[in-house]
Order: sequence, then C-alpha cells, then structure tokens
Amino acid sequence: MILSCGEALIDMLPRRSTDGEAAFAPYAGGAVFNTAMALGRLGAPSGFFSGVSNDMLGEILADTLKASNVDISLCARSDRPTTVAFVKLVNGQATYAFYDEGTAGRMLALADLPSLGDEVEAVFVGGICLVNDPAASTYEALQAREAPLRVTMIDPNIRPGFIAGKEVEYRARIKRMVARADIVKLSDEDLHWLEGAGDLVSLARGILAKGPSVVFITEGAAGARAVTASQDRFVAAQKVVVVDTVGAGDTFNAGVLAALHQAGALSKARLAALSDAELDAALTLGTRAAAVTVSRAGANPPWANEL
Repeated sequence: MILSCGEALIDMLPRRSTDGEAAFAPYAGGAVFNTAMALGRLGAPSGFFSGVSNDMLGEILADTLKASNVDISLCARSDRPTTVAFVKLVNGQATYAFYDEGTAGRMLALADLPSLGDEVEAVFVGGICLVNDPAASTYEALQAREAPLRVTMIDPNIRPGFIAGKEVEYRARIKRMVARADIVKLSDEDLHWLEGAGDLVSLARGILAKGPSVVFITEGAAGARAVTASQDRFVAAQKVVVVDTVGAGDTFNAGVLAALHQAGALSKARLAALSDAELDAALTLGTRAAAVTVSRAGANPPWANEL
C-alpha cells in the first residue's frame, strides 16, 4: 500500500448559478487527498491518513475516497469541523483562501498516529498540513518514525500566502523532511522558493545532496523532469485545453508513485539505482494523468481505463 498522509478539505470552486449569479460549488480535495484518490483510480494500492471530520463535509470526503478504492481505515475521525478552501481562478490558475482553525485536520495530534504494517511500502506526505501545528509536527513525526523503515516521499506544495508569518519555522521543517525523504517532488516555483534563483537541474542536485535519491520537478505546461545524481530525464506535457489546474501536481505525484510501484521500485535500494526507462515511465504516467485532470473542473483524476 502507498499511504498518503496530509490534508483533506472541501474546495469551494467558483461557478455560476442557473440565474447567472456568482456561486461556489463544493468539491472534495486537498493536495494529499487528491494524490490518494488518483492512486486508487490508477489501480495502485492506496491508503489515506488524516484527521477527518464526522460532519457532513467529512462524510463527503470519506465517501469520495472509498469510491476511488482508497483504504481510509487509518484515518483519525473526530467531531471537529472540516477545513474549507475557497478557490479563485485567473486564467485557469488557482489561488486559495483557507479556513482551517480548530478543524479535524489541523488538530491532528501525536496520539492519532497509526501503527503501520509491512503492507505499507511507501509513505507520501505533503501539502499545507505541514504549515500549522499541531498537525504539522504530527506529520513530521510520522515521517521521521517511518523514514528508516520504508520509502518516504514529500511534496511541500508550497502556498506562500498560507505560510506568511511562519516562514522561518516552515523552512526549517521542510529542510528536515527533505533530508529524510527518498523522493522529493517540487514544482519549478517551489524549487526556486526553497533554493533561490538558478538552473533547475543544479538546484535539484543541491536537494539531492541533502539525502534524497531522486527529485521530480514539474515545469507547468512544459512538462516534468526527474533528476538523480547522474541522470536528468525530461518528458514534455501533453497538450490539452485547460479548464483549471486544481489537482494537477497531486495527480502527477500519483502517476509517479503508481509507475514506481508497478516497476517494483518502491524500495530504498531500487530508488538509488533507477534506470532511465523507469524514470521516463514515471514521468510519462505522471504527465499523462495530470493532463486529464487539468482538462476538467476541480481535482478529478483519471481512472486507469481513461489513459
């Protein structure tokens, strides 16, 4: 099983009512939630861990995961409310306003961490859950506990507006988690936010020097890149009509993990010796799956038969 660990929330996406008024429609989402859902739809063994509410919105989240073949048995359920994010779209690009105080996800604590068995081959952590305590420290503790035992992957999915006022603490946490991770995924913007200006490959090799085996970089409409100590592989994005970009990077993550699972490469030894073909396959599945997601509204990843 690939266990995705992070936020689950409701994205309120802008729409027009039947009378032409501005409105918002609720969609199940959250960066790591989307990855778990996409993994299940792509046929990979997918599980999800987060703090999930028992409220009406929490039931939407749970039902959406189960409908996508995701195991939610490890989730920490509570009566706290569900996190909500209002989304603004400009030329298909999404910005977010989060309402997260006192929620089931935000208040996740060390006592909520599950024990993981041998069926879990990889742990994926990321998203805005790594910003605010107590959840941020809880997820970091989970990664620190599991990193010696199994493959871990991180995608911080950086939202500068959400981090404002907490940047020093946040940067320190991401630095620690990146050093423990076997796989790091960053958008080109995320990479520059963390490492500054410079060539993407050189910056990625700086990340590798901290400990990971492979860094995946998404480069928007251009495509995606995989960098190891000795390899630099690039796959161009498929050209599609973009409806919005919600969930694109999250779906890419799922494609990468699903491809590595299919190749039997989700072990520390195998990740340290990936072939060009295996990296290309991971990039290809990631970009193909993401292309479907951006071609339709919200985070709606493809099923395997759609590819």
